[in-house]
Amino acid sequence: MKNSFLAILMLLVTFTISAQEEPSKPGNSAQELADKMANPVASLISVPLQNNLTYGIGPYNGIKYQINIQPVVPFKLSENLNLITRYILPVVDQQDVTGENKHEFGLSDATVTAFFAPKAKGIILGVGPAFLVPTATEKLLGTEKFGIGPSVLVMHQGKGLSIGFLANQIWSVAGNADRADFNQFYTQIFLTHSYKSGASLGFTSEITQNWQGNTTLITVSPNVGAITKLGGQTMQFAVMPLIPVVGHSNIRPDWGLRAVVAFIFPQ
Repeated sequence: MKNSFLAILMLLVTFTISAQEEPSKPGNSAQELADKMANPVASLISVPLQNNLTYGIGPYNGIKYQINIQPVVPFKLSENLNLITRYILPVVDQQDVTGENKHEFGLSDATVTAFFAPKAKGIILGVGPAFLVPTATEKLLGTEKFGIGPSVLVMHQGKGLSIGFLANQIWSVAGNADRADFNQFYTQIFLTHSYKSGASLGFTSEITQNWQGNTTLITVSPNVGAITKLGGQTMQFAVMPLIPVVGHSNIRPDWGLRAVVAFIFPQ
């Protein structure tokens, strides 16, 4: 698990720091694509694969590798309104997280978010529902609950600069009555600066508040990314540490790394 992640990380770093030919179609320059990737409600099809490796989790110093498959699919509802759908399907491989010498591997629960986003410049708004879908293949990797709640995005974007936050609150409304209810708030605060080459520098903070378990987890992540091409496929690569700053000892890791590769399909 560790070797696989390090191999992915080394590959992403190599492509991130390498200069590559920029996409040249009008509206699809490297910087414009970097700006669109920083905008969660941009009308752009993409398939990010987010690799997360965390160490020192809980009382047994567990290790967890999680890859989130995160396709983003936009739909044009009218000339002035888009529907942006975002899907997160986690695949988890973890050791010593739920108990000493305990190992789990499989799918975790999926999250599906739909943002109704009016076309706008400057201040960008998006609102819609978020769903928790019980897709876990192992009991300890999921909630066995179906949940729903609101989601919101507020951001400002100019050429080369994106700043804002997205958030959702999900409550369980159905599922296994013997399992604990799901009641969780999540927000991501982000700041990204892009360059003509397609490179980007940024800062992200993620806050997860589990109201049912009364736990809070806050991480911060400075990051570096790049837009490039492999053959005819436009892609984005990014790497960042996952630095925990607040968290209960049962859930807080000692440290973590994230490496992202995203397949981009400009319209």
